[in-house]
Amino acid sequence: MTANGNARDGAVHTSRLTAHASPQFSALPPLSLYIHIPWCLKKCPYCDFNSHEVRTAGVTPGEIPEQDYVAALIADFEQTLPRVWGRRISSVFFGGGTPSLLSGAAVDAILAGVRARLPLNPDAEITLEANPGTVEAGRFRDYRAAGVNRLSLGIQSFNPRHLKALGRIHDDMQARRAIDIAREHFDNFNLDVMYGLPQQTMAEALADIETALTFQPPHLSAYHLTLEPNTYFHRYPPKLPDDDTSAEMQIAIEAVLAERGYDNYETSAFAQPGARCKHNLNYWMFGDYIGIGAGAHGKLSFPDRVLREARYRQPKQFMEKALEGNAIQETHEVVASEIGFEFMMNALRLNGGFETRLFAERAGVPLTRVLKPLEAAEQRGLITRDHLRIAPTLRGRRFLNELLQLFLPEPHS
Repeated sequence: MTANGNARDGAVHTSRLTAHASPQFSALPPLSLYIHIPWCLKKCPYCDFNSHEVRTAGVTPGEIPEQDYVAALIADFEQTLPRVWGRRISSVFFGGGTPSLLSGAAVDAILAGVRARLPLNPDAEITLEANPGTVEAGRFRDYRAAGVNRLSLGIQSFNPRHLKALGRIHDDMQARRAIDIAREHFDNFNLDVMYGLPQQTMAEALADIETALTFQPPHLSAYHLTLEPNTYFHRYPPKLPDDDTSAEMQIAIEAVLAERGYDNYETSAFAQPGARCKHNLNYWMFGDYIGIGAGAHGKLSFPDRVLREARYRQPKQFMEKALEGNAIQETHEVVASEIGFEFMMNALRLNGGFETRLFAERAGVPLTRVLKPLEAAEQRGLITRDHLRIAPTLRGRRFLNELLQLFLPEPHS
């Protein structure tokens, strides 16, 4: 799970529903930092993230305006500081786009700029996403030296036919080589694999998982391919396995990974003991995060409110605005009537659910605020709950959208 998304173009817009009460916090949640790198060599046809091909972004192929973008990121981060004074960063995540287009020197400059301005926990997890088609051994070594201690490789498939159908710039041999290089420099790494691919069979889906397991990744993310709006695949849908077949793939993948000792702790995330992604866990447990970079989203809690922010999406515009002192395009205050849904939208992705006390701590409103939808969810067999923990059932995990809809705020509530 990343923090980027779709902010609207145009002037800054602030939404504050003053008719509703505000959350109240006695202590603020943990704070993470998300850093968005918006460029990629080729836009994948299924990707709805804020990513821009270098060829269509006014950038020379193979090059990005690295120094200017690093300066804009630091300027953006500095503008956030007054809202987070006194807090520490518990994790950092470089997402994209393709962050591995950055040089090791650029990553080092960004992390040094962050450390100079806000305390970073000594044991902070620092993750960087990498594309196998941009892998160089020296670059991975430089990332590690800069302080990156976790790598996430977007493999997606080891099948040449499926890699081509997905528009990936790497082939199966490059995928294997990238993993080998990653293992040389990182003890902690994740492999992204997708299933439900164009004309994929059950045997092919399981073959990808088995191949990934030969590399013994501490963490594996297995995502179902979905056709997101504003993507090439949405406009020109490929022939995908039907819903029943995709559901069978998911069940089979979960069974294989469970047998190999992987904990399916979140909808699409599987980890060996001690290897859960701390950064994403902070999202799912409704922690706070600063989001810097083009199109990055952030969530910040204050004693009496929760604020969501979105940066300007276009890289050139973001850099200009950040250096002018205003990288934020849009802000929205999350009011009490909305916050129950926002909390559940994250926490109920966790297969083990959440401790009951966490709701009031992180949402800033009492659990009684969502008592009615909790009762409805329990009656439908979508959750289990007691005084200590609330968790989705297997049915709740399979029909997560149905479960979450129960928590949508009622009109004028």
